[in-house]
Amino acid sequence: MVIKGILVTLLAPMTNHIANGGEKLLGNASSIKRRPDERVYISGQMQRHAFFSAVERLNIEDSNRGETYVSNGDGISNAIESDLRADLGGFMHPSAGNYSGRRISPMSVTPAVALENSAIGRDLLVRLKMDSEGDRDQALATREFSQSDMMLMNFHLDLSSLSISKKFEYGEKSGNKGVHLETKFVKHANEPERQRRAKLYLEASRSLTDYAQQARNATTGEPQAVLIVFDSKLSRKASRYFEAGEKERSNILAELDEREATYFLGNDAEGDVSVAAAYKNALTFLAENPLYDPCGGDSEIKTFDAAFPPKSQTT
Repeated sequence: MVIKGILVTLLAPMTNHIANGGEKLLGNASSIKRRPDERVYISGQMQRHAFFSAVERLNIEDSNRGETYVSNGDGISNAIESDLRADLGGFMHPSAGNYSGRRISPMSVTPAVALENSAIGRDLLVRLKMDSEGDRDQALATREFSQSDMMLMNFHLDLSSLSISKKFEYGEKSGNKGVHLETKFVKHANEPERQRRAKLYLEASRSLTDYAQQARNATTGEPQAVLIVFDSKLSRKASRYFEAGEKERSNILAELDEREATYFLGNDAEGDVSVAAAYKNALTFLAENPLYDPCGGDSEIKTFDAAFPPKSQTT
């Protein structure tokens, strides 16, 4: 099978959490993010933060990482060949003044949303400050938290764009200038490295722990249940699986079977296949099957700067 897309949809239990706090609702009352139906959610931005923190840890521990790294979120480069955040997460550099200043992310995420209505509580926070004369100043504040949620999270990776850029050729046609004539693909990493990055993506989806830095508690997004889909087309339909009824679940899996997609289900709370076993089987499948490559091989690999030189170098 040639893998074109990898979808991971998972359930992660969270208790007494402030995984993604919002703006202050009333005075000093700090509110958790929640939808109008009272289900709390974690923003896509926070999901990406936790994901790339996991990628960074995994990449540092990988002896085959070479010169790759994960740039800080406020300083993303365009070096797709070495910056994993630039490759998987895309970038926007408006000052570049041309197409090379923008990359659409091959990886997409959804906000994590509680499956059911959330029970919101409120903590009383007290801060005491002593001055040099022994006088005490006291400040009071409240902070919301969610009691217990089963959070649904989704991740999708487009392999047709992993370590690959599109290059548009413009010219004159039928007397019209500036017409898009052709789309070319430029490769920035060889196939073993693309396989490694796809593995990092998969491993990171079960290693989401960096909510703690924002919430100041040990909140984790590590899955209790997971569905991993290796697909021959770009589809995110299976992301509905865990919130669907029994009939829809059956039809989703039947559709995957019909187009010969390969999927792995794991559940730590029920069934015979654990989350760890599902990931182990999925990683084995990934290692044994090729990724979709619109470039057709490793005969020509370029850095981003070589593929998209600044205008000053091309004039």
